[in-house]
Amino acid sequence: MALPTTKRLLISISFLALMSLSLNSCYKDNEEDLYGNNCQTSNVSFSATIQPVLNANCVSCHSGAGASAGIRLSNHSEVSAAIDGGRFIGAIKHQGGFSAMPPSGPKLTTCQISQIEAWVAQGKPNN
Repeated sequence: MALPTTKRLLISISFLALMSLSLNSCYKDNEEDLYGNNCQTSNVSFSATIQPVLNANCVSCHSGAGASAGIRLSNHSEVSAAIDGGRFIGAIKHQGGFSAMPPSGPKLTTCQISQIEAWVAQGKPNN
């Protein structure tokens, strides 16, 4: 025996509503959103904190003779020079008037940006 049209419609709508809710339940897509901000910004070191972030996100385009826009980020002195140029922080924060970096990948996390800013505020030590 077939279900009446109204009952089939209600079942279909209920099913779609349930599927919609289940698909939207996992909206957080990064570690900071999922687990909170456990970002360590004191005692940030260039070699242990800053350089690994740059190696993973920047150095593939910003190194060697063909470095994008002539900006090299392979070592401490190159990174310091880029920051002193005044565009680095605006670019990684995707601020208006700056070329968003990285251009073809996700923005650095809030923690990574905070760590870079903390390192700069500490005087950009080569540690």
